[in-house]
Amino acid sequence: MDEAVGLPHGPPMNILPPTPAGLESLYTLCRKIYPDQANPLQVTALLKYWLGGPDPLDYISMYANPGIPEENIPPHWHYISFGLSDLHGDGRVHDISGPESVSGFGFELTFRLKREPTETAPPTWPATLMQSLAKYVFQSGNTLCAGDHVSWHCALDNSESRIQHMLMTTDLQLKAAQTPYGTVDFIQIVGICAEELKAVQQWNGAGILNIISRIPSAGGPWHLTDMRRGESIFELDLNAQEQVETGFEMEGSNLSGVSARCSWAEQDPSKLDIMQLHEKSDDHDDLGMKSSMQHGSFASRSILESAELMHVKHLEGVHLIFNLEAGSLLPLAIRGRVRHGRHFTFKSVLGDTAVTLVARSVTGTLVDQERPFVAQGAWLQVLVADDLAQDMAVTFQALANPEALALPKTFSWPEKRLAITIVADKV
Repeated sequence: MDEAVGLPHGPPMNILPPTPAGLESLYTLCRKIYPDQANPLQVTALLKYWLGGPDPLDYISMYANPGIPEENIPPHWHYISFGLSDLHGDGRVHDISGPESVSGFGFELTFRLKREPTETAPPTWPATLMQSLAKYVFQSGNTLCAGDHVSWHCALDNSESRIQHMLMTTDLQLKAAQTPYGTVDFIQIVGICAEELKAVQQWNGAGILNIISRIPSAGGPWHLTDMRRGESIFELDLNAQEQVETGFEMEGSNLSGVSARCSWAEQDPSKLDIMQLHEKSDDHDDLGMKSSMQHGSFASRSILESAELMHVKHLEGVHLIFNLEAGSLLPLAIRGRVRHGRHFTFKSVLGDTAVTLVARSVTGTLVDQERPFVAQGAWLQVLVADDLAQDMAVTFQALANPEALALPKTFSWPEKRLAITIVADKV
């Protein structure tokens, strides 16, 4: 008889290491929604972020969601990220935290893409989009919340689609998760078009999400993104524009700041060399507001924190300069913010410069009626008195059709020692 072949001692070599506890908690939640998809397709970061890789998200799972056709929720692909929260709990990516705290950044991203009838596998471009948003969060430290929006200025899938911007909402199927390393919310990306982005900036994200939820072809109650959608909510619902305008007049705008091209100068506005300022502005690359994150929660806190030790200076007169894209938001800043007793900040994408327009009722500012212009380092605060705000609201109606403006265009209030010049966006 042949001798028996001895078996190797120890565990089999193909046993995988245990799934990290934070990741397993999120997988468990997903399995409750998709019990028949225990091993979904995944996009994986080949070189993990903590090992020097470029992509912060370890994994992005892609599920086939059947929808609820009888409730006008069509079949779609459901993408879920893993990596913005703490998956490992050992400090390799996020600060170590306990179960009662927030896990990592406190959220993961999701995305619901309408499934085309001929599709048998989910497109992978949404994973690239989610990685881009995650990089912004990791680099800036700014989290994304329901109601926030992202100005993208490019079709989300790099096609000819009108869906070129994003709005954030709460994923209706994925509730907040409790992991050993803290709590995790799920923030869903919703693709929107330029007209809808403008309405979000004018009013607020929650209001536009509410309109989208009642229009099945715009996204419906689960806020699906359809990259083939050719009509805005205002073309699909004739009452939508009136709802936005009414909400804007009654509530103002939740947008309190944007990243933009802007600068300011201390000088008697009547003697300012506009061309010199124009040339100075043109010295920089035109970043505009492309790919900048614009939130209702954006405020001037970070600017204040970084400038607390800088010299505070009272200015006799100022001249502000904005590129056309930023300047087109001045009507919103005045009518939607200042006239509702709030503030609005333009933060330069080219440096530390910032300009905050302040209503008289805003507390904790550096300005008052005797000192309407105060600079703290590169941050300028401008007090906009009630009478000036009223006049600006009328004057800035010219910005409603920015393409008709002859640039550079200067608006001047000599008695207030203030001037604002709008210059062209560089092509």
